[in-house]
Amino acid sequence: MNRKNILAIASIALLAIACDYQKNNNIKQADLREGDQYVYGVHPDSAAAQTKNKYTAKPENEVRANKIREKLFNDSTNVQGN
Repeated sequence: MNRKNILAIASIALLAIACDYQKNNNIKQADLREGDQYVYGVHPDSAAAQTKNKYTAKPENEVRANKIREKLFNDSTNVQGN
């Protein structure tokens, strides 16, 4: 066999092995929140109840976030360019 055939067979074998790569990389443990509608929703395909929460906006948090952004990103040494 020439090198191209060996390389093709080796690459196919590596691809086949890669399909099951993460199969054994997990931990078997009990899910403490199993069936909890707040975490998983009513059905496995539905959105969780906690994602439906709406919080009131606090203007003081916006001001604080902008001050932090200024401190981090308005530095003269931090010039963005291509």
